[in-house]
Amino acid sequence: MRKRDDMTFPPEEYERRLHELRERMQRRLLDAVVISDPENLMYLTDYQTTGYSFFQALVVPLESDPFMVTRRLEETNVHARTWVELTRPYPDTGDAIQMLVESLREFGLLGGAIGYERNSYFFAAYHQDALHSAIAASPGRGRLSDCFGIVEEGRVRKSKPELDLMARAAKATEAGMSAGIEACAAGVTENEIGAAISAAMFRAGGEPPAVMPYVTSGPRSMIGHATWEGREVRPGEHVFLEVGGCVRRYHTAMMRTVALCDPTPSLEKAQARMKTALAEVHRTLRPGLTVSDADNLVRNIITDNDVGASLITRSGYSIGIAFPPSWDEGYIISLKQGDSRVLEEGMTFHIIPWMWAVDGDKTVGISDTIAITANGCRSFFGLDLDFVYKPEAAVAEQVDASQTSRSDGRPPGGSTETEEAQPC
Repeated sequence: MRKRDDMTFPPEEYERRLHELRERMQRRLLDAVVISDPENLMYLTDYQTTGYSFFQALVVPLESDPFMVTRRLEETNVHARTWVELTRPYPDTGDAIQMLVESLREFGLLGGAIGYERNSYFFAAYHQDALHSAIAASPGRGRLSDCFGIVEEGRVRKSKPELDLMARAAKATEAGMSAGIEACAAGVTENEIGAAISAAMFRAGGEPPAVMPYVTSGPRSMIGHATWEGREVRPGEHVFLEVGGCVRRYHTAMMRTVALCDPTPSLEKAQARMKTALAEVHRTLRPGLTVSDADNLVRNIITDNDVGASLITRSGYSIGIAFPPSWDEGYIISLKQGDSRVLEEGMTFHIIPWMWAVDGDKTVGISDTIAITANGCRSFFGLDLDFVYKPEAAVAEQVDASQTSRSDGRPPGGSTETEEAQPC
């Protein structure tokens, strides 16, 4: 292992991760593992690139030095970012799996018990088929087996350096959310709100997140995972915001709600339900409870409402290292019923007691990213949870828009859409 002082974490952190991985390999009777998941590569070596649609893998033998198989262009990332010394690159005109097989043969691993990540998004089925065929045809007749979770077992509990990095990501999250809330007003487009969020995140030290912020207004808040599409926010509507800040691929996330109106009974009740759920999370969650316990706690509170809303998804998920297409680690742990896994110190979750279909036509949200501590849990954030009501923004924007022309060519104070403005 090459010692260097310019990686995300000190060398000792990577040495610990590699040592613990090899302990798990021994328990699974594996001679080597082929790690291709981008998040797992980052966790083990500090390697990252946006070019992960091309096959890439870290091969970790039980005893000898690890090596990486990458596209030749991406080999530069190995040398610039990681502790890995051995590389076996393949050209764009070459065969990635042939290079992997030849490298396994070169290092005497082809006839052994080899684990691979069958669930990896970027280890395509045809590549897996080719690897199986090559192993079956090799003289040593090695054994391939799925080693899903062998790295994630270490990732799910964050170390202090990781938690410190997530605290930095939280500052970017809060900066972005605060800017988004400030930008919400009638006559402003969702795109402009998204731009304000993104600029503030990046100015606060944030880096490109795995998913750009979610910004939806009025009836569009009912569309799952929709974000800005140029729609203009109208007087009396609400805006649903979800922001994930990122530093060195570590993420934290939060939801907040802005309403361009005075408080209504339904919105006040929805806010109270979500705040109660988060308060109970902070009071109750601790090591020893199960994933199912955590989900039931949140779900029962949100379900007990008289505004027609429901929690139609999991109530939270593990969060940490992420590359597009998602900022969560939900495939490692998602808070859902029937999961008996036990919460442990160092686990981190985005808790999402959001409410879908308030009054049948509004999605609203308040969420939190937490870390499980020795005796409880704590938030990464300090931003107020309450809905932000801005009736004055709706009124002021109407007056201003009636007197000025827009730079984008649309009529003053209006939208080209025919949809009627919906009150909160």
